[in-house]
Amino acid sequence: MFSKILVANRGEIALRVIRSAKELGLKTVAVYSEPDKSSLHTMMADEKICIGPGKAAESYLSIPNIMSAAEITKADAIHPGYGFLAENPRFPEICESSGITFIGPPAYIMRLMGDKNKARQAMKRAKLPVIPGSDQIIDDLNEANRIAEKIGFPVILKAASGGGGKGLRIVRSSAKLEEQFAIAQGEAKAAFGNSALYLEKYFVAARHIEIQVAGDKKGKVMAFAERECSIQRKHQKLIEETPSPFVDDRFRKKIIKAVEEAAHSIEYQSLGTFEFLVDEKKRFYFMEANTRIQVEHPVTEMVYGIDLIREQINLAAGENLSFSHDLDMNGHSLECRINAEDAKTFLPSPGKIDFLVLPGGTGVRVDTAAYCGWHIPPDYDSLIAKVVAIAPSRMEAIAKMRTALEMTTVVGIKTNIPLHLELMSNSDFIKGDYNIQFMERYLTKSQDQDTKN
Repeated sequence: MFSKILVANRGEIALRVIRSAKELGLKTVAVYSEPDKSSLHTMMADEKICIGPGKAAESYLSIPNIMSAAEITKADAIHPGYGFLAENPRFPEICESSGITFIGPPAYIMRLMGDKNKARQAMKRAKLPVIPGSDQIIDDLNEANRIAEKIGFPVILKAASGGGGKGLRIVRSSAKLEEQFAIAQGEAKAAFGNSALYLEKYFVAARHIEIQVAGDKKGKVMAFAERECSIQRKHQKLIEETPSPFVDDRFRKKIIKAVEEAAHSIEYQSLGTFEFLVDEKKRFYFMEANTRIQVEHPVTEMVYGIDLIREQINLAAGENLSFSHDLDMNGHSLECRINAEDAKTFLPSPGKIDFLVLPGGTGVRVDTAAYCGWHIPPDYDSLIAKVVAIAPSRMEAIAKMRTALEMTTVVGIKTNIPLHLELMSNSDFIKGDYNIQFMERYLTKSQDQDTKN
């Protein structure tokens, strides 16, 4: 086991990693940009070091700056969190060449699964169903149109190196393909430095289901029960839960077995998540794999009573996977992502938090870096907290979440808590009757109602 972990991230995920590292008796180093000088993760780590200005490209995305910080502090391991450098295969390669342990999958896995087209081909070989679409990267509009006509509109264009909804465009007719193709290429180039696209069938009423996996360096792989992630706006998740109200035990066993076989076929190591679209007949199609810890990992931790970050650290140190299929899932867990944004317009709301009250009590967990007096910088993602609830049943978990949200008070900035409270009282959500189109319909209905009023 290494002795000191540098956390190459910020916000709540940096705090989350620091907590697990401290429980393992490890020293921690926080890196921060100039606007993050007073951020909570810098106060909770054993050491802290500034790595540049607010612009992410010059701080949290700067490998030379982060490696210099590791050298100065004599850190012998680096945890990337999620976002920023977490899925950049050059990062673990540079760590390895510097004699520093990267807490995550090896570079070859990140390179394979980070390229969505290569990942599709690998999953096909592993006999995992993939969404109908292009077998190779498309850089020609005529080829895109030929494939789209073959599989039928609507289709979706995706950046081959993408994620987080960037470089992603839904095309509902041939007349719109040329325009959307150019826009998707431009977005992909701007976000990832790579304009390569691929094309898939777009399922209108599908569910977004993901499976958490963990693998050790000895070849043992385990998959966990599903997370339901269909409540999302512009491909950004808002609410996650496990188990899914849509999934039965037979389907769960089937998809877990398929994911374990696929992960084993590519010798998957560390933590990762395989994401799927699932149609009304419970046919599942592989979308992508994320080679990192996910934002929504707490709901899996809650129902299984485990610490995934701790396991990730141990796996990086060469320890055997400590989980087995004897691990039981207990209860129902929900997570609401609290963003610093206007609940109606979704515009960011950076600024100072003048007053803050966070919920607590049995079955409630809050992962956050927010505190009273903190200035939320405009430079980064608007996520400020994750409120997580667990209860014996889904209805009890919803009631517990509603109460937790009602007891959360944030003064000085706007948040999307009012939207989450509306969703926790929505009859379709309560019945579990929703899919990836839910928020689009919900927001359209809300806007129509506002117009009438």
